[in-house]
Amino acid sequence: MTQKQIYINTIEEFVDLIKKWHKDNYEGFADKYNAVVTNVKPIPEGTDPSVIHDWKNATVDQLCQFFEDWYKWNPDLTTGLEYIQRFSWLYYENKQGLEFVTQEPGLSITRYYVDLNGKKMDSAESLPLVNKWIQELGSQMDAYIVPEGGYKSFNEFFARELKPGQRPISRVNDDSVVVSPADAIINMIDDDLSLDSEILVKTQKLNVVELLNKSEFAKNFEGGTAVSCILMPNVYHRYHAPVSGKVVEASEDVAGIYFGIDDFPKLINGGNVGYGYDYSIFEHFRRGYLIIETEKYGYVGMIPVGLNTIASVVFADKFKKVTSDKPVEIYKGEEIGYFLYGGSMNILVFEKGCFPAVTIPQGQIIGTLNEKKPSQTSNKVAIKPQYFF
Repeated sequence: MTQKQIYINTIEEFVDLIKKWHKDNYEGFADKYNAVVTNVKPIPEGTDPSVIHDWKNATVDQLCQFFEDWYKWNPDLTTGLEYIQRFSWLYYENKQGLEFVTQEPGLSITRYYVDLNGKKMDSAESLPLVNKWIQELGSQMDAYIVPEGGYKSFNEFFARELKPGQRPISRVNDDSVVVSPADAIINMIDDDLSLDSEILVKTQKLNVVELLNKSEFAKNFEGGTAVSCILMPNVYHRYHAPVSGKVVEASEDVAGIYFGIDDFPKLINGGNVGYGYDYSIFEHFRRGYLIIETEKYGYVGMIPVGLNTIASVVFADKFKKVTSDKPVEIYKGEEIGYFLYGGSMNILVFEKGCFPAVTIPQGQIIGTLNEKKPSQTSNKVAIKPQYFF
């Protein structure tokens, strides 16, 4: 059942709604929540204490207090996902928990919270957080345009623009060269895509048809390649065209869930962010998509995905809605859109045989190293990941 839209303007209104729905058992809300907390799974040993939250048999008052604390909390560069991780233990390997956050009425609760937190990040109330992040970024801010009078909100800062020339486009006139769409960690997901909904490839699944919102162009990617591009917190959060050509189909708004990765900590704590992960979950998340027809190299699909908590996948006006009868020219490196506050990634898909591998010229960056800690040994390297949004 689709929930009637309720407009929540304050955290007090939000927790009052939760308490009312629980008291009235609205659409089974109380029964479903009780099933969730009864079936909470143990948190794995060795988990960072700062991201632990024990949801076992938690009361609805404890749930409300958690959201109040989360709303008041202000993240920095290294703690940006703490509350997301704490919340994720509610549905970690928990069937009832996943159903709670991805189906009504629990889905509306997560949506209302994301919208409420987004309003906060759009307001002047978030300015102290802007100043905090600017101080932490230090000299990295030299690369960005600061608007006259400064940023007006955290979201404006989060989607900040680069100064001209900061990201020169590799071989701009060579259409065979694919460029990164964002400042991202790159992972190969699969190099033999299937259109079937439940295809297991090593440890990954990917449903191209659903990711592209059942587009007729999806059939072109059977047997092709998929690549994930995951964004970290201190980077540029606008995304650009990886190739030149014509946009033959695009949609900014494919509605979806905001929570529901059953093992979210694994996504970020694996040492290599996102490597070996089951990407099938992302077909259900808030996203957009864009399909580019190149002159010689087939179709290239791009899916900007909002991970946990994001409600804003924003396309430039010319790409918000494109259909094949009115294609739109696009050039490599052209800005397509940006993410506001929340988790973000781009998934790229290529036709069979058109993108066999990631190739990097000599002397160019292939990655960054984490400093070895005194407790690390040559036999076991415990990497504490950077957090991403």
